[in-house]
Amino acid sequence: MREIHISQITAAVRDLCIKANTHLGEDVLRAFAQAIDQEVSPTGKDILEKLVKNARIAREEGIPICQDTGFAVVFVEVGQEVRLVGGDLKEAINQGVRQGYEEGYLRKSVCHPFTRKNTGDNTPTVIHLDIVPGDSVRLIVAPKGGGSENMSRVTMLTPAVGIQGVKDFVVQRVKESGANPCPPTIVGVGIGGTFETTALLAKKALLRPIGSENPDPDLAALEQELYEEINALGIGPQGLGGRITSLAVHVNMMESHIASLPVAVNIQCHAARHKEIEL
Repeated sequence: MREIHISQITAAVRDLCIKANTHLGEDVLRAFAQAIDQEVSPTGKDILEKLVKNARIAREEGIPICQDTGFAVVFVEVGQEVRLVGGDLKEAINQGVRQGYEEGYLRKSVCHPFTRKNTGDNTPTVIHLDIVPGDSVRLIVAPKGGGSENMSRVTMLTPAVGIQGVKDFVVQRVKESGANPCPPTIVGVGIGGTFETTALLAKKALLRPIGSENPDPDLAALEQELYEEINALGIGPQGLGGRITSLAVHVNMMESHIASLPVAVNIQCHAARHKEIEL
């Protein structure tokens, strides 16, 4: 049984919060470069070039990619051969978020739903915990901005609508979102499970690197179809028209109840922020 002190969790979460908000992933930067080559709108091309410049400045100067530094979402995989010592795991994660958002000069964006009073330290954190084989701990910090999250939806379709009904729902959701999620976006889609699990499937789909292929050939084909239909909408970068509305569509799926066809769409803005570490 391997022991990991809880202070290591706090330090790792702190560092990941800062890095996720200042260092845009290489997969996103490659997608930007490809989008610039494909975009036919001069305005759209100019916006994409500015996004690349913005990402470079953020990385070089250690400042946030976007003023909305997000609600901290942390995915935790704890190996079943690990014993955590020295404190409470959830409190260690929350403390890491507090430190990261304070030391990284990141905007605190968490408040009471009704009074709108800010908690002042960007906690509580949304924590998704899984127990997995092994003797390590994997942490993924994925700050989620409000603009794109507000455009996300879950629905319970009737099974009779089939795959076409799923496609129609996803494309319509992107169409209705328009410029609100700050396109170009990444579209995470969850299919199956139950009401709450389909949303989590969609959220986890956003963690997949842009450009990676879905291991399920049927889902890979569905992703390509959705990608083409979404980009045919003409919303374009920042909603000002163009060919590139989304950089990628990622789909996760699991079995569902015989009476249900749950579908979730979790839209991610161009600042697709997530960093991870294994301890």
